[in-house]
Amino acid sequence: MQKGNIGVTTENIFPVIKKFLYSDHEIFLREIVSNAVDATQKMKTLADKGEFKGELGDLTVRVSIDEKAGTITISDHGIGMTEEEIDKYINQIAFSGVNDFLEKYKDNANNIIGHFGLGFYSSFMVSKKVEIVTRSYKDGAKAVKWSCDGSPAYEIDDAEKESRGSDIILYVDDDCKEFLEKNKIEGLLNKYCKFLPVPVAFGKKTEWKDGKQVDTDEDNIINNVEPLWTKAPSTLKDEDYKSFYRTLYPMQDEPMFWIHLNVDYPFNLTGILYFPRIKSNIDLQRNKIQLYCNQVFVTDQVEGIVPEFLTLLHGVIDSPDIPLNVSRSYLQSDRDVKKISTYITKKVSDRLQSIFKEDRKGYEEKWDDLKLFINYGMLSEESFYDRAKDFALMKDTEGKSFTFEEYKTLIKDNQTDKDGQLIYLYATAKEDQYSYIEAAKEKGYSVLLLDGQLDVPVISMLEQKFEKSRFTRVDSDIIDRLIVKEDMKKNELDEEESDNLSSVFRSQIPAIEKVDFYVEVQSLGEKASPVTITQSEYMRRMKDMSRYQAGMSFYAQMPDSYSLVLNSDHALIKKVLEDCKAGTADALKPIVSEIKGQEARLAALRQSQNGKKPEEISQEEKDDLQNTEKAVNEQRDKKKTVLADYAKSNSIVHQLIDLALLQNGMLKGASLDAFLKRSIELIK
Repeated sequence: MQKGNIGVTTENIFPVIKKFLYSDHEIFLREIVSNAVDATQKMKTLADKGEFKGELGDLTVRVSIDEKAGTITISDHGIGMTEEEIDKYINQIAFSGVNDFLEKYKDNANNIIGHFGLGFYSSFMVSKKVEIVTRSYKDGAKAVKWSCDGSPAYEIDDAEKESRGSDIILYVDDDCKEFLEKNKIEGLLNKYCKFLPVPVAFGKKTEWKDGKQVDTDEDNIINNVEPLWTKAPSTLKDEDYKSFYRTLYPMQDEPMFWIHLNVDYPFNLTGILYFPRIKSNIDLQRNKIQLYCNQVFVTDQVEGIVPEFLTLLHGVIDSPDIPLNVSRSYLQSDRDVKKISTYITKKVSDRLQSIFKEDRKGYEEKWDDLKLFINYGMLSEESFYDRAKDFALMKDTEGKSFTFEEYKTLIKDNQTDKDGQLIYLYATAKEDQYSYIEAAKEKGYSVLLLDGQLDVPVISMLEQKFEKSRFTRVDSDIIDRLIVKEDMKKNELDEEESDNLSSVFRSQIPAIEKVDFYVEVQSLGEKASPVTITQSEYMRRMKDMSRYQAGMSFYAQMPDSYSLVLNSDHALIKKVLEDCKAGTADALKPIVSEIKGQEARLAALRQSQNGKKPEEISQEEKDDLQNTEKAVNEQRDKKKTVLADYAKSNSIVHQLIDLALLQNGMLKGASLDAFLKRSIELIK
């Protein structure tokens, strides 16, 4: 028997493995099974080269649990090890500078294992003792048993083992007993080893017999040794790809299409990326790409390997050029990884471009499912925008689709304003904004439907990309001001008439939480609507953007601001104004006279104090100015009260306001109930 200490510069290695790798302790099974697969593949290589002449036999790697003994055993029929090889590969760990190591790698178990070649030693994360019973394939080799109880001390002794290969026996620690449960191990094997290139058996297949599940004689092979991405695309049919997708994502809808990746220069990469149907909820769709290294599962957190927007794709990427155990910071800085990222982006762009060119009709039918993905790509990756601008689509409210260039050609003659700006009109809710859309169509304008999750930031991006262009929502202003082609017609009402009309309507707008209304009077023609509600494009856009951009939250807290535009040319508005004059003339005459007198006095006081320094103005003068201002405001308030009292009983005013609110989905509760009752009275 040989005894000794593992070749490390400190005795702290096992506490380090226990403590700092514990958060990722489930990867021990991946490491040990991967080692067994490697040993098996080396055996096959030796046989292929003629360096081994014997029978290969059954090469299945076997995983078994013994709950009574508290052990997990991983057995292979690979090359095995001699005593000298155990000493070289197991006992001599290239490991030094523990303090530096702890500081640098304590947050990433994968990095520790990969950096220091500790794959086998990950077994001590869950084990109080580990044994290796092994026999080399070499002629005359003897079986050897190595054991270690979690300290640097180990023992090597002779053993009984009839065939070549290795058995790794893990004596599971008391605080890791969940790893002796069949379902737990089956789950880990399914996660990490599902596509290993050598058969991996875990127990026996079961069948239903006499009212219960019983074992059969057939091995339960948990992996597919030839997953679809390892095969030549020319040998595969559409159904093969769909079937593989169902294997990866049993509960997902069928994918739209896919890309089969296969490159061997300047790096090795294979894989299949699927385009899922994504209409919303970006975050729910992320991290569905699985990264493999030689068919061993590494991670599904692939942000460092593919651009962020491509994390919306589903599928697998397999590259031996990406280390099995690797940190995210490594992925983000490694040159080869960046090349892979660029390559995948180009392949995705080329695939979309070819589908667009070869089957535009089919592409347009899939656009609603592709739109979120492509928009996300254009927003987050400049290089992708440069490619996607030729196959990204715009859809109008009638369901017709256009490329950016096609749509520009369509609207440039009729939708260019007097300053040479090309105005892209859009709606975000076809039914809610129906009357605004129809008003635009009557003018011969085209209206885009931009109702997607990322359309608000996309609009801002396109305004920067397109020359002399602006996007304006179709309900952001009255129709004649959406695309101003000539100076607006001057309002024929005098200032007092406009002011009175505004006060009448403003006084009767119902209070709506976190909503402010501004009333304005415009001459819009006899056929235009009597009352229209609009919302500023700028303020609404800022509030929308606050949902996406940090630092803009103050916009979200601001009330929504709307304009109630009164059309002074409409017969109903004229009638309200005439009735108002008749009904308020006597009450308003002395008030207006008083206002004019006080305003004249106020103007004179201000003129007399203008140019004087504050210390040159007496207290009496200051009081006189303040009292006059107060008097003016009191009279104005009286005027507003008279107009409001008149407006309370004017059913036309209420009906017009409520119709405008109703058109915008803003008439609710008691106001809606009053509108319905009033409408019935008006019909009688």
